[in-house]
Amino acid sequence: MKEEKVAEYITEWLRDYLRVSRCRGYVVGISGGVDSALVSTLCARTGAPLWCLTLPIHQASSHVSRAQEQCAFLTGKYANVRVQEVDLTGAFDVLAQVLPRSGNREKDDMALANTRSRLRMTALYQAAAVNGALVAGTGNKIEDFGVGFFTKWGDGGVDLSPIGDLTKTQVYALSAFLGVPRSILEAEPSDGLFENDRTDQMQIGATYPELEWAMDRTNEGRSAADFEGRQAEVMRIYATRHAANAHKMNPIPVCRIPEDFLRD
Repeated sequence: MKEEKVAEYITEWLRDYLRVSRCRGYVVGISGGVDSALVSTLCARTGAPLWCLTLPIHQASSHVSRAQEQCAFLTGKYANVRVQEVDLTGAFDVLAQVLPRSGNREKDDMALANTRSRLRMTALYQAAAVNGALVAGTGNKIEDFGVGFFTKWGDGGVDLSPIGDLTKTQVYALSAFLGVPRSILEAEPSDGLFENDRTDQMQIGATYPELEWAMDRTNEGRSAADFEGRQAEVMRIYATRHAANAHKMNPIPVCRIPEDFLRD
């Protein structure tokens, strides 16, 4: 990958999108992960106002410290960056008390993890509304179009996707080129939706390089039956996740009414 050319291309794309939208700037949620670090850096490079929000909800301390380090990196390098912490822990706790439960601990915990993401999305759009800005998404190609590893109407609820055509490996390479803090580059990928350091690999069952390989093989028309051992297992993981999360990646189904039913 030609990192300099890719960085310039995305930066200019962001500038162009902003001009057409007639909005003032961008809002990015800073999680302490590499994806939000890269997107916030790219947005900062445009020179347009950038509002970086940290949105802790019972957050693991390692995530908080990495998010703070990224914010310090940005404000130290770019004069157009503004940082705000919006602690949503109290709001989440109140909401969690009144939300429906299934009685199944694992299912309830996953549902509440997605609620965290949706609460953060609400805060980001509040910031965007009061500042006349756009919410920049932080999803990459594997998460958004491969295994659907994002929350519908949570971190998937954005105005535009600057890195949606980059794999996780490419995200790391571009982030390193742009000087993202080493602590973020070396941290295990995590969605930050749980109170511990649960990693993406723990949840998905495969690493991002493995998933990128499986995505390429799938696009070639191959399946788990074409492989053995770990490769076959990764292909099955990818296929299962892709199918289960298709509802996130495909347009919302619309019930199309026959024309003659609509005529009097």
